[in-house]
Amino acid sequence: MPEQTSTARVMAARLWFGAIAVIVFAALVVQIVLVFTGGQDVNSTQPQGNQSLGEKFVNLFSYFTIQSNLFVLGTSTALALNIHRDGRLWRVLRMDAMLGIIITGIVYDFVLAALVHPTGWALAATIGFHYISPWATVIGWLIFGPRPRMGWKTMALAFIWPIAWLLYTFIRGALTGWYPYPFLDVDLIGFADSVRNSAVILLVAIGIAAVLVVLDKRMPALVREPAVREPRAR
Repeated sequence: MPEQTSTARVMAARLWFGAIAVIVFAALVVQIVLVFTGGQDVNSTQPQGNQSLGEKFVNLFSYFTIQSNLFVLGTSTALALNIHRDGRLWRVLRMDAMLGIIITGIVYDFVLAALVHPTGWALAATIGFHYISPWATVIGWLIFGPRPRMGWKTMALAFIWPIAWLLYTFIRGALTGWYPYPFLDVDLIGFADSVRNSAVILLVAIGIAAVLVVLDKRMPALVREPAVREPRAR
C-alpha cells in the first residue's frame, strides 16, 4: 500500500497539475480558433498558403509540439483527479509527456523561437505551449513526483511514440511535401541532413530519458511511494 501522504501535499500537487491542464487546454482552444478563423498557427515557421481547413487541422495535430502538449494535458488531468495514478500504460504515457514536453521546450527555445513571431492571441498560445507547459511540467515532477514511476522498460516503451512520429512525418512529407519543422524538411535541406537532425534529437532524447529514470529512483518528492516492480500491463 502507498505510504500516507499529507492532505496538504496531495492538494498542492493536484492543484499544480490541474493548473497545467487548464493552461494547455486554453492554449489548444485558442490555437484551434485561430485555425478556424485564418489566424496564425503558432507552430508554423512558414505561411499557410492556400491549404484547406482540413489540411490545416491535420497539420496542426501533426506537430510534435501539439502531440506532446496533448500528452501533458491528459496526464496532468489524470494526476489532478488522482495523484497516485499508476499502471504500466500510465507510466509510459507519463514518461512520454515528460520526455516530449522537455524536447518541445528545448527545441523551441534554441531552434524555432527566432523563426516564429506570434502576436496577440497567437502569442498567448505560444506562451502556454512552449514556455508554461514544458517548465511547469518539469517543476511539478521535480517537486511532487509522484515517484517512483519510471524504469528502463518504461523508457524503452516510451520511445515507440517519438519513433512512430518521425516515420509518420517523413512518409507524410514525401507524399504531401509538408514537413512540420525546417530541420526535418527533406525538400529544404535534403534527406541526409534531415535524418542526421532526427538522429541527433533522438540521442538527446535518450540522454534526457535516462536522466529522468535515474532521478526518479533517487530524488525525494512530496508524493513518494515505496519502490515496487513495474506493474504488469492493465
